[in-house]
Amino acid sequence: MTAFDVDAVALAARELLRERRRELVAEACAWAVGLSDQPHHARRHGRVVPTGVTLGTRTLNGQPLASDEDTRLDLDDARPGTFQDVLGALTPDGGVYADRFEEQVLVPFVLETCVRAVGTARRRHPEAVAELLDELGEDGSDLVEVVRAAEWEAPMRTEAELLVLAALGHVSLVEVEAEGLPLSLVRAAERLARDAVPAPEPVTPVDDLDGALFLAEAALREADLPLPVPPPHAEQLLDLLLDEGLDTGEVLALLPHLPVQQDTAEHVAVEIEAREV
Repeated sequence: MTAFDVDAVALAARELLRERRRELVAEACAWAVGLSDQPHHARRHGRVVPTGVTLGTRTLNGQPLASDEDTRLDLDDARPGTFQDVLGALTPDGGVYADRFEEQVLVPFVLETCVRAVGTARRRHPEAVAELLDELGEDGSDLVEVVRAAEWEAPMRTEAELLVLAALGHVSLVEVEAEGLPLSLVRAAERLARDAVPAPEPVTPVDDLDGALFLAEAALREADLPLPVPPPHAEQLLDLLLDEGLDTGEVLALLPHLPVQQDTAEHVAVEIEAREV
């Protein structure tokens, strides 16, 4: 695997990130919902203390949410009350909301994007990717580990943050929250569903799928995937089941009976459709 090949995979991931920027911005808006109700904090005599008002109150009063003392350099010069301004605001633990945004939005979004890019590259250039896996010391069974071993995430997170700031940085927090409200409700419902049933028991399928179900469940146990299987592992799950000799029709029929998240099942269905085009 040449340096060009490694860079080519990274470039594919970056291009996919740009293609998904609308999704990324939508996730950022959904994440921002509720920030207006959070208490505003300031650093006084070395301690982080509440000021007695909310972030939303300061926004309405035209007061800045972040201070020069705590704001990251890449977030300075923000207009008061904007999304960029709130990212620089203090959290109760002394951090800034930008750190939470990175952990809760950028990290999972970038990881999923990189995993998708690697999966696509493996299908289109199997020999080149096989060489890359050998260089990284990975067998390709866990694409998340492949992405981390290749160290593609950090630069991609930086680019993802720039994409979000370009779209939302100068937009008022109130407007961002309003835009993100519908998706935030969807995400909240998904979290409640997952928390209520963290690892659903598979429903017994019809008799003619018993053998396929046995193979699928055995493959999942041996692969040691997180259960229920999350979206970043969707392509890995599909490849795993196909390698067991299942056809795509059987995979689709079995998904409701396997411990996979709903988003994962949807990703697998989309991937099957894309491969059959």
